[in-house]
Amino acid sequence: MIPKFRLIIIISLLSIFSSCFSSINKTKNMENLNNEGTHIDKSIPKVTGVGGIFFFSEDPKELKDWYAKNLGLEINNWGGATFESRNLHNPKEINGLQWSLFKKGSEYFAPSTKEFMINYRVQNIEGMVAKLTENGANILDSITTYEYGKFVHILDTEGNKIELWEPIE
Repeated sequence: MIPKFRLIIIISLLSIFSSCFSSINKTKNMENLNNEGTHIDKSIPKVTGVGGIFFFSEDPKELKDWYAKNLGLEINNWGGATFESRNLHNPKEINGLQWSLFKKGSEYFAPSTKEFMINYRVQNIEGMVAKLTENGANILDSITTYEYGKFVHILDTEGNKIELWEPIE
C-alpha cells in the first residue's frame, strides 16, 4: 500500500503533467484559431494582409535617402525597407511588409498608369485565381513561383495593378 503523502505527491504530479500537456495542445490548436476562437480555414482563397507598398519616384535614390534620414527607414539589400509584424493568429510567425520605390516610368506597374501598386498576402493563390477568373477579373499573368512565394498580378476595376503573393511557409 502507498503511504498517503506519496499518493498525494503522485496525484499532484499527474495533475501538473496533465495541465502541461493540455496547455501544449491548446497552444498548437490556437495557431488555427482567429480572434473569436473559431477555426481558420486556410483553404479559403482570400487576402490575409498587405505584403508590400510600391510607388514611383522621380529620383528613387534621393527619396530613399530622405526617408532614411527623416523617418528612420533602414534600406535593405533590395533597395527598400521591410516592416515586420507578428501574425495575430500565430504570434510565433513574423510577417514582413516590403516598402519600395521604382523609377518613374518603370514598366513594373504596367499596364496600370497609376503611381503605386499594392502587394496583398493571400492564402490559396490557386483558389484565388480560380475565383477571380470566375468573377471576370482582369488577370495579367500566370502564377509564378519563387523561393519566397507565389505571385500573380491583376488589375482592379479602376486600373490599379495589384500583386497577389502567397508566401512559402
